[in-house]
Amino acid sequence: MATRTDAPTRREQILREAARLFAERGFHGVGVDEIGAAVGISGPGLYRHFAGKDAMLAELLVGISGQLLTGGKRRVAEADGSAEALLDSLIEGHIDFALDDRPLITLHDRELDRLRDSDRKLVRQLQRQYVELWVEVVREVYPELTEPAARSAVHSVFGLLNSTPHLGRPGALPGRTGTAELLHRMARGAFGAAAVAPGTPVAPGVAAVTSEAPVAPGA
Repeated sequence: MATRTDAPTRREQILREAARLFAERGFHGVGVDEIGAAVGISGPGLYRHFAGKDAMLAELLVGISGQLLTGGKRRVAEADGSAEALLDSLIEGHIDFALDDRPLITLHDRELDRLRDSDRKLVRQLQRQYVELWVEVVREVYPELTEPAARSAVHSVFGLLNSTPHLGRPGALPGRTGTAELLHRMARGAFGAAAVAPGTPVAPGVAAVTSEAPVAPGA
């Protein structure tokens, strides 16, 4: 998640351009020289920062998973005691990631299996911890949800928020603020629908997630 305001380091510049290029062309469609050119250094110069493309991919995917978890924990630690406010804060943080780091979402979807087993397992471990952090907060706000239903709802909301790479051209969207507000309303609406008892009518077009809903993979 990009929350810093100071200038990025050369290593961070390399990672950001590598993520963009990998997302646009695929991991094997990008050479070291192209990544170097994007940040104004020679391809061989990249090896002063990374052992190669595999190391960049690992740092990108392990790194963002760790950042999301760290950011979530920080929001929990800074909460004022209101579970509603904390859930809104978690949603806002994930929306920031989903809007500002779209290439990493594409990269995760396409290239996760290219990581070494140890790195892939670490990504999954960090993601599970992040999910469980959300599940605990969601169940505070919606105590009627069982743990499996809350977990399924969290995965569903992540799917919704992580759809940003597919939202179309930037000019076709309502602007960052408007898109963030829309995503936030939809996320809260999804959680609210999940808490509706089975058989209870919900708003048209809103599907309720019940305790019988399957748990998403990776939970």
